[in-house]
Amino acid sequence: MPITELQVYSVEEADVTGGVCLVRCLGGVARSGQVYAAGPSRLGLRRIERHGRPADSFAAGHTARIRLAGAGVALIGRGQVLTSVPPDGHALAELEAWLATGPPLGDEPPPRTLRGLAVGGMQDDTLPDAVRLRWGRLAVAAAYRCARAEGAPDLVRGIDLAFVRSYLIREFGPGRGGDPAALCREALALLDLSPREAAGQAAVWRDLPRARILHLRRIKNLLALTDAVRPHLAQDDPLRAALDAWAAVRPALP
Repeated sequence: MPITELQVYSVEEADVTGGVCLVRCLGGVARSGQVYAAGPSRLGLRRIERHGRPADSFAAGHTARIRLAGAGVALIGRGQVLTSVPPDGHALAELEAWLATGPPLGDEPPPRTLRGLAVGGMQDDTLPDAVRLRWGRLAVAAAYRCARAEGAPDLVRGIDLAFVRSYLIREFGPGRGGDPAALCREALALLDLSPREAAGQAAVWRDLPRARILHLRRIKNLLALTDAVRPHLAQDDPLRAALDAWAAVRPALP
């Protein structure tokens, strides 16, 4: 069964129980009773109204006013895409098996949705640590899938991966949470500038082309994640000196 995606035009009302949104169906068929993911939140589609009348469903290319159940409606923004998921959500073991072998799920999550599900599980401190670590490994795999599906540059993929890996290291420590040296080494290998060159460009960044400014900003975002795991490096690790050189430059980057 194909997934259904709804793009939000506006949130007309919202409270702790749910709310009403004007949406456009981007793909699949929206039906009452479906469950939609908005980041880690789950929202139930309770009512559909088209042209002022109740409707059971609406398909791709059409708009409707819908009522969603769930406090997460208040956090939805204009343009956000909601993705249908199984009523109970994708089970962790099901997603792990799918990533390992490749056959589609009953409702196959796009890579970005899969990443959102995995990061949400990884950060859920109500779950046992072992389960959160499994979600973390899933988030790493999803980051690679996102990069392939979206044609993302290596630096963008590196930021996505470093976000997940640095979180796991900070939360669970080196070893169980991952290898901080490997994270830093792989991140630094993605930088196409020396700290001196980056400092020179940072001094005049307002005069640079937009694409170059974006590149420098991505470098800054990646460095923030390596800095977060620096305390977990061995005291005699030469990576510390490399990170310190970049740390002196990072505040000046756009």
